[in-house]
Amino acid sequence: MIDFDLYKMFYAVAKHGSLSKAAEELYVSQPAASQSIKTLEKQLATPLFNRMHHGMELSAQGGKIIFDDVEQAVKLLDGVEKKLAALKQDATGTLRIGASETIFQYFLSEKIVGYNRLYPHVKIELISEVSPKIIALMKSDECDIGFLNLPISEDEDVVISKSIQLLNDVFIAGERFSELKGATLSVKDLEKYPLLLMEARTVSREAVNHYGISHGAYFTPAVEVNSWGFMKRLVIDGMGIGCIPREYALNKLSDGSLFEVNVSPAMPARSVGMALPKNVNMTCALQSFMNMF
Repeated sequence: MIDFDLYKMFYAVAKHGSLSKAAEELYVSQPAASQSIKTLEKQLATPLFNRMHHGMELSAQGGKIIFDDVEQAVKLLDGVEKKLAALKQDATGTLRIGASETIFQYFLSEKIVGYNRLYPHVKIELISEVSPKIIALMKSDECDIGFLNLPISEDEDVVISKSIQLLNDVFIAGERFSELKGATLSVKDLEKYPLLLMEARTVSREAVNHYGISHGAYFTPAVEVNSWGFMKRLVIDGMGIGCIPREYALNKLSDGSLFEVNVSPAMPARSVGMALPKNVNMTCALQSFMNMF
């Protein structure tokens, strides 16, 4: 097997006529440089240099014969390395981002717009799916980075690198339940009201179910919904009390069309996490996007 580093050392010594200068160029010690030349001479079974008092010169029977070919190979491979380095420095190519529609809308939209302004040559593909599907797509190399609702089951092929946003689940109501403004309900009290909850087997639904059970309450939803926007609409229309991350309802809470129902104790905070395949190809495009967080 060809050891390219040995030939790089040969070329550096031949170019400078000096072991010390070659060692300095390649950031190795002079004894290491000398050993590399001896190893290459042993492999080729011929002396490559004449050791002179003033330095090193190519031998007629070895070094001079191979110098031109080695020089061409070194320059060619140096050019390859420079091209690869340039690719890593410039964000180009395609970036595939996976998240739920809600995470795209509330957390990622501004980041994606800002990223596009900084790196207009990167093609962005948005994959709108639930968290388990995003994990599956990352494992099959169909998605570069995912943003997931946590907590989620661990997977040995995916690394949750960090939490990027806290979610604080709260109960919300419209004017139909105005008598609850300023009141404080127990978790058990919620069983008396029609509840609007996200559909089964979602992270948010599992979180509210676990919260209720841990306080002796068992929630049977009057309506199951599949989007936060639809839930807010139904709650405003008086169909029941919803459970939603406060961060997703700030606009409606601010304009007064919804109000927060005080429930004690409050639900524990959840979060949105950033996830990567375990053996991710860390391109410049991907690293630059991660740096925005």
